[in-house]
Amino acid sequence: MGEPLGPEKKFHLITRNLQEVLGEEKLKEVLGERELKVYWGTATTGKPHVAYFVPMSKIADFLKAGCEVTILFADLHAYLDNMKAPWELLELRTQYYEQVIKAMLESIGVPLDKLKFVKGTDFQLSREYTLDVYRLSSVMTEHDAKKAGAEVVKQVEHPLLSGLLYPGLQALDEEYLKVDAQFGGVDQRKIFTLAEKYLPSLGYAKRVHLMNPMVPGLTGSKMSSSEEESKIDLLDRKEDVKKKLKKAFCEPGNVQNNGVLAFVKHVLFPLNSEFVIKRSEKFGGDKVYTLYEEVENEFAQELLHPGDLKASVEVALNKLLDPIRKKFESPEMRKLTGLAYPDPSKSKGAMKGNPKNSDDEEIIPSRLDVRVGKVISVERHPDADSLYLEKVDVGEAEPRTVVSGLVAYVAKEDLEDRLVVLLCNLKPQKMRGVPCLVPVPGAPPLDPPEGSAPGDHVFVEGYKAGKPDDELKPKKKVFEKLQVDLKISSECVAQWKDKPLMTRLGQITCKMLKGGNIS
Repeated sequence: MGEPLGPEKKFHLITRNLQEVLGEEKLKEVLGERELKVYWGTATTGKPHVAYFVPMSKIADFLKAGCEVTILFADLHAYLDNMKAPWELLELRTQYYEQVIKAMLESIGVPLDKLKFVKGTDFQLSREYTLDVYRLSSVMTEHDAKKAGAEVVKQVEHPLLSGLLYPGLQALDEEYLKVDAQFGGVDQRKIFTLAEKYLPSLGYAKRVHLMNPMVPGLTGSKMSSSEEESKIDLLDRKEDVKKKLKKAFCEPGNVQNNGVLAFVKHVLFPLNSEFVIKRSEKFGGDKVYTLYEEVENEFAQELLHPGDLKASVEVALNKLLDPIRKKFESPEMRKLTGLAYPDPSKSKGAMKGNPKNSDDEEIIPSRLDVRVGKVISVERHPDADSLYLEKVDVGEAEPRTVVSGLVAYVAKEDLEDRLVVLLCNLKPQKMRGVPCLVPVPGAPPLDPPEGSAPGDHVFVEGYKAGKPDDELKPKKKVFEKLQVDLKISSECVAQWKDKPLMTRLGQITCKMLKGGNIS
């Protein structure tokens, strides 16, 4: 047994690598009297990824400092956040989160018997909690609720009331979990300040708030479950880890928005107190760093090559992931993963035992089969002077027939050989007697990037992965629900929720319409 830590050393462990602490004096006061009670919550939505090792390493710090730590699986929050987890999947995803997070903690040597695990719906549906939700709603303004959730709750053009409830529930969790402090990312700061403002109005104490910095993803922006290119999944194979790290943003000398360096700082050093660069003897051999600042300084001076940094992070990361992969190789864990996160490409039968097909509930852009097409021929519609029939090559054996009103924007003689963008998995409909692909013609044409070819896949940035539906069912209105957020930016770029539509060669544009809607 090591020597007991004093309040100052505990304070250092609890706060190291944090971006901000609200209530430092209260934190010191509690540590001077007893052990700190702290909780960390995670909404059970998309699959946890390697950035979750950042809060896990802080939880390890809390335990070393003698804290009593509660981990909250916020299943109700997952549903309230724009239904990121359909109701029928809440229990399955909560089970998945519990298993994978426990595996992560075991991987970094955190004793599970020192932790308390709680599910949100175990107490958030009680009579007392529900009454407090109503009490809070009677004093909290709509403006404050919306502002608090701006960086955490999914933002849409027509927000649901559930998103306004989310921040208040997170504030109340502090009281019902009986903690001194809440830990989370700095993106939750507005929720934390909302709790500090409104909990006292209900007669409850103001808590300490501990905030981690937001660690960049592999693309340089925030690492997110919905941004496939930005994150490494905890169950990714070694070859996938190598491939994603190889593509990661890691510009020589650039330490800003560098997700690879950030992982070294916030995960590998806190866990191991050192970092080893693996390289051949002709390039100086292996080197052991005992301070993160040494790694960053040498990288900034280009004394440390990005390739060596990535290769060394790959070795260290795979050591962390190996026990997690092994645990999830069991038939039981494979089954749980498949049920909690069903493959969108599978049929309705995949979710046997559930009342609804979850694929129909998850409205995401990757369900659309959007492709670049090339107009082969154009002729006037036999029954409509203002419409034309186009034969369009979309990379299939036979061209598609499209009813078009593009002559309102492009001269008929300029249409042939023109590249266009088409939605190819709509259910074919008849328009004035002619089978067609696009039921409502007449929108300005979208322009693929130069060099595009028929059949090129068009995707929304961050939603490249995933197989499109074989056919979009009209009753489900998948396209209609996504179309609400399809727009042309002020820079004439086609976007869905501010994310560009792209092909492998670049962004889709619309030179004829600025700031309008895409139909």
